[in-house]
Order: sequence, then C-alpha cells, then structure tokens
Amino acid sequence: MKTSSQFFRFSLIGGAGFIVDVVVLYLALYLGLDLYVSRLVSFAAAATFTWVGNRLFTFSSDSSQPRGLGREWGVYLMAMALGGGVNYGTYAGLITWIPLLYEQPWLAVAGGTAAGLLINFFLARRILYRTGS
Repeated sequence: MKTSSQFFRFSLIGGAGFIVDVVVLYLALYLGLDLYVSRLVSFAAAATFTWVGNRLFTFSSDSSQPRGLGREWGVYLMAMALGGGVNYGTYAGLITWIPLLYEQPWLAVAGGTAAGLLINFFLARRILYRTGS
C-alpha cells in the first residue's frame, strides 16, 4: 500500500481516536480526576482504540511478523511512547500556560494529537508493521 494511502487511513483512525481521547478525558474529569491524570487515562484508551483500528484498517496487509494480540498491543504502546510523550507534553504545556486551554482541554488534546501524529505514523510504519516503502 502506498505511503499516502496509509497516512490517510492512519489519520482517519487517529481522528476517531481523538474522539475516544476527548470522551474518556471528560469522563475521567467527571469522575474527579485532575486534568493531567485524566489525560493519561484517556491517552491509554485512545492508544488502544487506534491500535485496533490501525491493525485492522491501516496496516492490515502489511504486518510482517505474526504476534499474539497481547504482545502486539504491548509493542504498539511501546512504539507509540515517543509520539505519546510528545502528545502528552504538548497537552500538559498547553493547559498549564494557556488559560483558555485549561478551561477547554479538548483543544489541548487536539494540539497534542497533531504534535504526535507524524512521529507515531513513522514508528507504526517502520517498527511495528515494518513496511519498507
């Protein structure tokens, strides 16, 4: 599959993952967690959602190494850790330094998602699913 097609699919899954991220963030906030802990919970939920979506939709024919589902999920989370760090760091910085984003944290989630997108696509493509093109 061409890189542009994979990136488009990866972005679609990421967009849906963004919705999962925001919904879980607000649910965690509703349950009394603070903005920082809530985002850790929501990021984990969104990362799991995007792993399933990318496994089935984006890279379904490109996985070169069969793995058990649990192992693949763990490898995916480890591979996404760099982009996840950039994502979370951007989010944390935005809600810390920009009052509007503290009040509207979904906007900070969007900023973090955008910041981590290219890093995560590269890592998924080159490390987890090992596509050569």
